[in-house]
Amino acid sequence: MDFSSKLLENAVNEISQLPGIGKRTALRLALHLLRQPEENTSSLAEAITKLRSEIKFCKRCHNISDFELCEICKNPNRNPEVVCVVEDVRDVMAIENTSQFKGTYHVLGGKISPMDGIGPNDLTIHSLVEKVKSGTIKELIFALSSTMEGDTTNFYIFKQIEPFNVLTTTIARGIAVGDELEYADEVTLGRSIVNRIPFENSLKI
Repeated sequence: MDFSSKLLENAVNEISQLPGIGKRTALRLALHLLRQPEENTSSLAEAITKLRSEIKFCKRCHNISDFELCEICKNPNRNPEVVCVVEDVRDVMAIENTSQFKGTYHVLGGKISPMDGIGPNDLTIHSLVEKVKSGTIKELIFALSSTMEGDTTNFYIFKQIEPFNVLTTTIARGIAVGDELEYADEVTLGRSIVNRIPFENSLKI
């Protein structure tokens, strides 16, 4: 792709690094930005810069937040004794959209995947186990996607917390095997949370 401007080429190269954005789409976006009032482009650039430099991760659940504790963990109406274990922030948003869950979350930051070089120490599993050890959690809900990596992560955590007296459940398989939570419709996802089953039962399926 030939560019008449090095500045344009640099912008296209940076935009095309975003997921699902190819060079042609990146070019359209760059040209669209050029056609906008300069203050609009400046606002976008400032929002992205602030997002990267000022965003925090909740010290309790690792969800993204503007403060030390996220709005969910600070909410006195949420049940801190029931914790839903999810892969990332998108899953928190998906479950929250169902309005069916009133507990709190623990965001792992990914799934165990040896093929991708991701092991237990690369995730927030240790802090989750420490929470369970403290005795503050009565139920742990595994809500990772039903992929090989998701099942491996669930089983690893289950074995880590097995010695402690905590109920472990998993979302019902209304979610198709291999599906990611963020793509599930709200009704199906909501029912899978409400109709969760003991984790040990899922090992027999």
